[in-house]
Amino acid sequence: MEFPHRTKLVLSLFSILTLSAFNFTHVSGLSGRQLLQAENTSEPIRHSDDTVRVDPLDHFNKYKGGFDITNKHYWSSTIFTGIPGYAIGVVWLLCGIGYGGFLVVTTFWCKSGNRKLKKKKRFSCYKHCYLWHILLASFFTILAIVASGLVLGGNVKFHSRASTVVDIVIETANNASGTIYNTTGAMRNIRENLETVVVGFQASNLLTSTSDQLDDEAADIETEARKNRRLIDKGLNIVYIITTVIVSLNLVAVIALSVSGFLKFRRAVHWLIVFCWFLTILCWFSFGIYFFLENFAGDTCTALEDFQQDPYNSSLSSILPCDELLSAKPVLSNVSAGIYDLVNEVNSNITSLQQTMSLNLVYVCNPFSAPPEYKYLQGNCPENTIPIGEIPKALKVFISTSNFKTVEAYTTSIQNLLNAYPGMEDLVECQTVKDAFSEILIKHCEPLKRYVRMVWVAMVFLSVIMVVLVLVWTTKARHERSYHSSDGSVKHHIAAANMLDSGMAKASNGNTDHTLV
Repeated sequence: MEFPHRTKLVLSLFSILTLSAFNFTHVSGLSGRQLLQAENTSEPIRHSDDTVRVDPLDHFNKYKGGFDITNKHYWSSTIFTGIPGYAIGVVWLLCGIGYGGFLVVTTFWCKSGNRKLKKKKRFSCYKHCYLWHILLASFFTILAIVASGLVLGGNVKFHSRASTVVDIVIETANNASGTIYNTTGAMRNIRENLETVVVGFQASNLLTSTSDQLDDEAADIETEARKNRRLIDKGLNIVYIITTVIVSLNLVAVIALSVSGFLKFRRAVHWLIVFCWFLTILCWFSFGIYFFLENFAGDTCTALEDFQQDPYNSSLSSILPCDELLSAKPVLSNVSAGIYDLVNEVNSNITSLQQTMSLNLVYVCNPFSAPPEYKYLQGNCPENTIPIGEIPKALKVFISTSNFKTVEAYTTSIQNLLNAYPGMEDLVECQTVKDAFSEILIKHCEPLKRYVRMVWVAMVFLSVIMVVLVLVWTTKARHERSYHSSDGSVKHHIAAANMLDSGMAKASNGNTDHTLV
């Protein structure tokens, strides 16, 4: 066994590991970092028509840059898809401001005489209108409670499904980091084995620097994974908590408004109407946000589908550099071919020894298939063969102690590299990422889009109900105010008349007594 030949195989394999580690540093940011559009001169990247949207930051021109979360124009065009909710919320806010101004004007500047005239005309229908108000308020209060339950239920399911997707993505990054750590562990074992022989010092130094470098890259992956996990979890939790708080407060306010209205707590009703009006604005804005989130989820799933079809030419190529890792595949094939040829050479020498010395020696299991595939055959060794790692045991009785150490160092090194080979192969072929994305597409994409759609539809339902409910209670409060003002005016007029009549009667009685005297 010649040292230069072994060293060449080891160095080739290390070059693959280094390239894989440098590129997979980007995988940890897969949920919150670059999703740039990769350039390919041979074939343009496929874009979904759904990403062509109006961009308010570009003078309302169409955005055609594809799925790219680092592009502010992608975000502005996608967030702008929630404009129906934002616009209705703004209109409802302006209506509230306008109605508030109207109340101020009618309270302080209108003439009381004109108000009395109108109020006397409304007095006759008070009881009839009151009954209709109560029936409508009760009906829409029940609908608001049902809609709130739908929003809260959908919000919980959406948050749970989104968290599961994030867990899969982060686990993929951690697996990439773990693969690198496993490889560097094997490299340290190789270094320790080579240090036992004089010819191994040069390779040992190379192993030390390379394993340290790979450990740094694995540590970067873990750091980026933790950082992005915190950011994504924070964003999901903010959306979940805000939605839950808005809907819960709205539910409490609606019930309190109904109770106060039925018990005729006029001042409490007025304040609760204002509060419910404000919550209705937030509900419309929430509808716009969840409508935008559905579009974003659809874009993400479409990008994952494109990646599954062609991982080397998709909108995710910048964060998942499978095209760059693909360039390392020929090097990995050369290593496979080198080990394959080496094992065949050893088996050929065993055949020669059996013929010349009549020794009954077992053959070495070749871990790779015949060319040109050189497919790794893990655990598929014939019964009359032994793995490379067991060669020292078979030769122990035939060679000297010094040669045994040399053979053991080289065979153990190659076996350790073979143990790490499946992980390295997955890194080069992006198989780990493809498997993770396949799980997301099959199990989570459709439920995620379904639950976010459920939330925004329920939020529209709740918002419309709140608009009607607020208008019903506003009308009732206005009617109550008119009735009590009219009633107070009539009572005041009757009291004044009674006092006048009483005074006149007393004056008349006084005059009569004076005449009699």
